[in-house]
Amino acid sequence: MGKRKHSKAKNKYHSKANRKYKDRLFRIVFRNKSDLLDLYNAINGTDYRDVDGLEVNTLEDVVYLSFKNDMSFLIAGTVNLYEHQSSYNPNMPIRGLIYFARLYEKYMAAKGIDIYSSALKELPTPRYLVFYNGEREEKDEVELQLSDAFQKQDGEKRPCLECVATMININYGHNHELLEKCRRLEEYAIFVYRVREYVKAGGSLDASVNRAVDECVSDGILADILISQRAEVVSMILQMTWEEHERLFGKEKREEGREEGRMEGRRQGESLKLLSQIQKKCRKGKKLEVIAEELEEEVENIRPLYEAVVKHPDCSVEEIYQLLEEN
Repeated sequence: MGKRKHSKAKNKYHSKANRKYKDRLFRIVFRNKSDLLDLYNAINGTDYRDVDGLEVNTLEDVVYLSFKNDMSFLIAGTVNLYEHQSSYNPNMPIRGLIYFARLYEKYMAAKGIDIYSSALKELPTPRYLVFYNGEREEKDEVELQLSDAFQKQDGEKRPCLECVATMININYGHNHELLEKCRRLEEYAIFVYRVREYVKAGGSLDASVNRAVDECVSDGILADILISQRAEVVSMILQMTWEEHERLFGKEKREEGREEGRMEGRRQGESLKLLSQIQKKCRKGKKLEVIAEELEEEVENIRPLYEAVVKHPDCSVEEIYQLLEEN
């Protein structure tokens, strides 16, 4: 039954999505260095124009952290990690800590930096931004700190490690000033907003995505990307939506499974206890009716257990229970 339900859900939400596609929509939108530089300028209030001064150093092999929607780059003495999230995650600073460690390791190896020398070595300043566009209502900006995850101890001094992720809400209707400064980011927010609104209005996912693509192209919103990479973008939206569905409903299924497991455990425990009582009374030569009366059980309810005990006098309670389950 579970597999059939899963298949139906997959057809509904996943449609024809390419599950092998590795990238994410946010990276598609900002894969052009000039657009990434505009985003950096909008966030930091700077006006850098030299695209060659921005060095992308995104780690492509951090699979175990599921960083499929990240971008990291060096510019003006800073190392920046930008990540997009469609769900609130307070553990982003933990992920960021591991990611930055890898970035600095790669940076020092490339620069030949010897950390065992007596001279202080300079490193680019880390900046970590999480661009949030989930459906849960969040503030325009929230700071997430690694130290919030540490176990608290009385008299403990300031922890020796910290990593701060600044979560910026880029849902359409939030952070107006930032979106106005970065047209590409605003276009991205509008596109995602339209897809969601069409789905909420009752449209199928496929139809809603394609309608949003058509209208955005007509309105000049992400038109270059949506025209040249339409299939990839549509596939990505469908895949992301399926993954969100699995994250939400998969958790419910796991909870249901755990509850069923707990119920099964209780049922098994009660059956084993009853079998043990019946077995002891049978060994004393007592008949079914007498046993039922002493245990305050209906005769017909315990008859299968009684007959199994009589039929297998040398078997343990667990073995008898297994035989009853198999039959």
